[in-house]
Amino acid sequence: MLLRYLLPAACWFSIAPTLALNLDDYELVDLSHPFNEETLYWPTSPSHFDKTTLANGPTAGGWFYSAFSVCMPEHGGTHLDAPRHFSAQGDTTAAIPLQRLVTPAVVIDVSDKASANRDYRLTVADITAFETAHGPIPAGSAVLLHTGWSRFWPDAKTYLGDNTPGDASKLRFPSFGEAAVKRLVEERGVVSLGVDTASIDYGRSTDFMVHRIAAANNVVGLENLTGLATLPATGVLLFALPIKIEGGSGGPARVIALLPKSGFEPSGQE
Repeated sequence: MLLRYLLPAACWFSIAPTLALNLDDYELVDLSHPFNEETLYWPTSPSHFDKTTLANGPTAGGWFYSAFSVCMPEHGGTHLDAPRHFSAQGDTTAAIPLQRLVTPAVVIDVSDKASANRDYRLTVADITAFETAHGPIPAGSAVLLHTGWSRFWPDAKTYLGDNTPGDASKLRFPSFGEAAVKRLVEERGVVSLGVDTASIDYGRSTDFMVHRIAAANNVVGLENLTGLATLPATGVLLFALPIKIEGGSGGPARVIALLPKSGFEPSGQE
């Protein structure tokens, strides 16, 4: 079954039927928070999740019918940052190749360090330690940063570090560090960065250098993930599929991980 990790995703459907992916051999792990009235957004967002009932009950013909109108910003809850979010030349949401949305993934666990320091940022030393233990991070992969922060969702004050409406100047939460992202993006060739906090930049950032480095290299960001503690450090296949918004800078996403049912151990604890 490891053959699936050695072939580009685009090749799977051309493999002989005898080698077809058997989902019975894998766990499907949902890495997404549901969207509802508790969904967290950046403090300066002018709007939040809104769900309006259009129909929800029996019809005149006697059958049940349900439909809703949903309105929400691109960036909030579990969502994808398209490169266009921080780069005028970056791919828009609908233009991101599927090969950058369905990828192998590694999980780097910094939950202990983040628990001790809510301003913690992934370092080059963390990457070196990970690669010493698990081997080089392969080009074309996603790097998921497990901080353990999803355990605070949806408490805005604890999760974001501050819950003052309209003010993002006092946010405090861990994430990626600038030097580490340069190593991952420019030297390792990763195609996406994901984290279980509100941003791929740490909360106190004022220049958003991680976003800028990622966008300049057409790298996707995944924010407000959950369930990363259930994943192994390697051997994960990631599906990160946003709403396909034409010309968009991101979008709400359903992010899932596919991993073998045997032969793995979780990367850490929430």
